[in-house]
Parts: sequence; structure tokens; C-alpha cells
Amino acid sequence: MKIFILFLFSLQILQAESNFTQEVNAALMDLVGVENKEKSEESISLIEQVLEKKKHEEELEKKRELEALEQKKLEEAKKREKEIENVKLEKKRQLKLRIEELIETKKEIDTELNKDNLWVNQYTPYETYQSFSMKLKTILDEIKSYKEENGLTEVENLELKRLKEEYQVVSRKITQLNEYKSDPFIQLIEPVKLQPEPLITNPLDIITAMSYQKHLKTVKEENSRKYTSLNTAVIKIRQKQTILQELSVFTHDKTYVEELERTNNKLKDFEFALEVFETSIDTFNQKVTQVNLNLDKGIEEEIKKSIVTGIIILILLLIFLLVKYLVRKYMSDNDLFYGINKVVNFMFILMVFIILLFTYLENVENLMTILSFASAGIAIALKDWFMSLLGWFVILVSGSIHVGDRVKFVKDGVEYVGDIVDISVLRMTLHEDVTLTTIMLNKRSGRIVFIPNNYIFTDMIANYSHSGLKTVWDGAEFIITFDSNIAKAQAIAKEVTRKYSKGYTDMTRKQLNRLRSKYSVRNTGVEPRIFTIFEPYGMRVSAWYLTNSYATLTLRTTISVEIMTRIQEEDDIELALPSQSIYYKNKPKPRIELLDGQEPNENHKPV
Repeated sequence: MKIFILFLFSLQILQAESNFTQEVNAALMDLVGVENKEKSEESISLIEQVLEKKKHEEELEKKRELEALEQKKLEEAKKREKEIENVKLEKKRQLKLRIEELIETKKEIDTELNKDNLWVNQYTPYETYQSFSMKLKTILDEIKSYKEENGLTEVENLELKRLKEEYQVVSRKITQLNEYKSDPFIQLIEPVKLQPEPLITNPLDIITAMSYQKHLKTVKEENSRKYTSLNTAVIKIRQKQTILQELSVFTHDKTYVEELERTNNKLKDFEFALEVFETSIDTFNQKVTQVNLNLDKGIEEEIKKSIVTGIIILILLLIFLLVKYLVRKYMSDNDLFYGINKVVNFMFILMVFIILLFTYLENVENLMTILSFASAGIAIALKDWFMSLLGWFVILVSGSIHVGDRVKFVKDGVEYVGDIVDISVLRMTLHEDVTLTTIMLNKRSGRIVFIPNNYIFTDMIANYSHSGLKTVWDGAEFIITFDSNIAKAQAIAKEVTRKYSKGYTDMTRKQLNRLRSKYSVRNTGVEPRIFTIFEPYGMRVSAWYLTNSYATLTLRTTISVEIMTRIQEEDDIELALPSQSIYYKNKPKPRIELLDGQEPNENHKPV
């Protein structure tokens, strides 16, 4: 039985836990039942001792386990502390890198903002002025606080003196920046004032309209550039604001806090300017769009009107060219053809002018009203112009001068002789020819001379070939001595002139007969005329004859040479030259020749 109990006890020890209670003892007591009480008590005592020993061992084991656990926890705590320290160090390192990165980014943003940004450059003086104003206010507050104190120390007096000097310096700086104390963007965000939209009333206005559109495009591009610059500045300032917020939190530096406050104020100003400028640009772009639509429409209408006008003028030109062709083909009289051609040209120009006038002049009544009021001034200012126009009309209607006529006119004492090569609305064009006037007076010829048409009212113009006359009277003169055979000289002159001018004489006779129907011509003699006149040193024989109006010198040369040859053949005719006779009252003594070695005197012959 004891062996069984011990076996059970041993089994219980092997299975027991460290927290055995009295219930185990009670259970064991129940099992032994009615055994000997003393033996049971001894067994129980033994069991208790064993249990106590086991318990003590368990407590030691638990204590060792607890110590090991505490050691493990201590090591883990040290490890965690080290890890935490490493984390803190890493965070500090990362924070330092982040701060350095933020500072570097801030510098880059400041560089970009200050680099060729119109808005920032405009805002910088204003910001400087505000900064100086705040500084000046701070200095004033400090000076006031020092003045309110009594019994200042020497150090405080020196500080007060420094503050006063600094106040003066800052005041001078603010005075220099007074022009920037108001809104810095007022000029930049002010709406662009456009010039009035050009009216398109003629083709030249198309160029003006296109130039105006180009100007609008330039202004629009300038506004876009300014908006881009302002928007970029706002974005950069916002980035700077975010950076300063992080720097203020990370560093707790007062400098960054103050700069953040300035940046916030700056951002407000820039965002307000951006909002106002956006509105201004939208309004301007809408106005530009409407103006461009109006100009495009006006240009299109003007091009259509110009094309129609051009077609009308082209048709009119073809008609006038056809008329000129028919006139040239069926009209044989060159003078009449030239006059009609001039009239056709004038009518074409007049009709084109009228067409253009009524096409491109919006209100003809206003023009007539203006011209009626300005007619007196225009008449005075353009007197010569109107007189030339009237002279052209008189020349055209009266036929006093035609293209091809040989004329002579005098201006400021200078004579011009030549052929009319053109008659325009304002002037006649004369081609100067070699004539007796050229030889005797001008000494030059071949010039193109422009004669205003109004000269027919104010100056004498001689026409050598008027109304079909192709001849003029010309003369050859010579002087013979008083003792020459005058009758023979006259006969020679008449014979020679008659011989060489016979063809022109017959031509002139026919032309004068036609001229009688237009003018009262009384003297119609066409035969050569010989006149003899007394001169101081002889008798002047003047032979006059009819010759070609355009070649007077040619016939004069021929007749002069012939008369000279005939006179030289006669013994009783001598040409007289200007001479002078000297008569002496007392006959002078003859002079002798000068001999070698003698001094000359009045009795010697001149050498």
C-alpha cells in the first residue's frame, strides 16, 4: 500500500505544476482512506517536504528565468534606445539636408524672380520703400521710448544718438523712393488705350487698316508676355512661401518668419495684380477681336469696290483707246489729230477722276460746301494754276498755238525761239532751235523750255507759223560806200533774193489767200523788197525776202554769200566799213632814222 502511495506521489510530482494547492493533499488523503493516520501524516509530511523543495526549486528557476527575462528586456531596451537614437540622428541628418535643400531652392527662386522679371523689378522699389517705412517706424518708437525715460546712462545716450543718425539716413532713403510709395503695378495693369479704329474708304486705307491690325497684334503679344511673366512670378512666390513655412517650422529662425510675412504680403499684391490684369486682358482681347472683325469686313468690302471700280476704268480705257485708234486711222490732218488726241486724253482723265470722286468720297455735298467756302482762298493760292488751266482751254479752242508751231517768247529779257512739241493742261513745251537769236544773243540752243499756259494772258508770244503759214520775212543787209554804184547794188540784191526765194514766194501767196477768210490782211505783197538807208559811214542796202520759218539761217547764208560774190566782181561798188578821217592843220616834219649810239627823241622814226 505504501509502495502504491509512493508511486502515486511520484506520479503526481512528475505531473505536478509549480502552483500545487491543498486540494492535492486532500485528494491524496482521500486516496489513502483509512490508513494509519500517523503513517499518513508522515507520508504527507514527506510529500510536503518534497513539494516544498520542489517549490523552492521552482521559485529559484522562476527567479533565474525572471532575471534572464529582465536581462533580455534590458538589452532590448538598450537596443531600442540605440535604434531610437539612430533614428533621431537620421532624422536630424535628413532635416539638415532638407533645410539645406530648401535654402538652395529658395536661392534659385530668388535668382529666377530677380532675373528679367518686369513685375518683380517694378515691385522691388515699392518693397524697399515699405521696408524702410517699417524700419523708420521702429526707430521712432525706440527714440520715443528713450526720451520718455529719465536719467539716461551714457550708453543709452550713445544709443539714442545712433538711433537719431540712423533715422536721418533712413529718411533720406525714403525721400528718394517717394515715387514708389503707391501701387507699384498701376502702370502695368492699366488698360491699353487704343487709337480710334481707322475707317476704310479707299484702297490706301487698306494699308492703314492692316498696319493697325499689326499694331493690335503686337500689343496683344506684349500683354500675353506680361501676363506670362506675372503668372510665373506668382507661382515662384507661392513656392517661396511654402519653403519659408517649412524653414520657419524646422529652424525656428526669426529671420525666416519675418521673410515669410513679407512674402505673404508680396503674394497678396501679386495675386491681386494678376486678377486685375486677367480682367484687363480679357476685356482688351474681346475689343481687339471685335475691331479685327470690323476691319476684315471693311477690307473685304473695299477690295470688292476697288475691283468693280478698276473694271469700270479698264472698260473706259478700252473705249478711249478704240476712239483714239479710229481717229488716227481716219484723220489725215496731223494738227487736228493731235488736238483731238489731247481732248480724248483729258476727257478720259476727267471721267476717271469723277468715277474715283463719287466712288471714294462719302459725302459729295460736304465737299461742295467746303469748296464753296474755300473757293476764294483756293483762287488766290492757286491763281497761276487756274490761269494755266484756263490758258490751255483758250489755246485749245482758239487755235492760236498748235504743236509744231515755231514761236518766240521773252522772259526777263531773254528771248527763246523754237518749236512747240507739246501742249499739256498746265504748260507748253518748246524745243529751242538754232536761230539768229541764238547766234546773236543766247549763244546756246537745244534746250527744252517749259512755258506756263497763263503766259498767253500776260506776255507777248510770237508765232512764226500760225494758221498754216510756213514762211516769214527775213533780210540780208550790207553797207556800201557813198561813192559806190547804189542802183547796181540794189539790182544785185533784188536779183539774188528773187532767185532763191521764188518757191517760198509762191507758197506764201497761196497761204495768204486762205488767211484772208479768217483775218483782214491788207498787205499781201510777197515779192522781195529792197531798201536803202543812210548810215554815218555809207549806204545800208537791206534786202527782204520770204523764207522757210524753220530754216531762215540756211537761206540767209546762201543769199549773203551770193550777194558778196557779186559785189566783189563789180569795180564800182565797195563795201563800207566803220572808219574815221583825220585832218591836220599844220603838216608835221618828217622824222629821221635812229643811228647807232644816238638817244631817241621826237624827231626819230618809231622803231
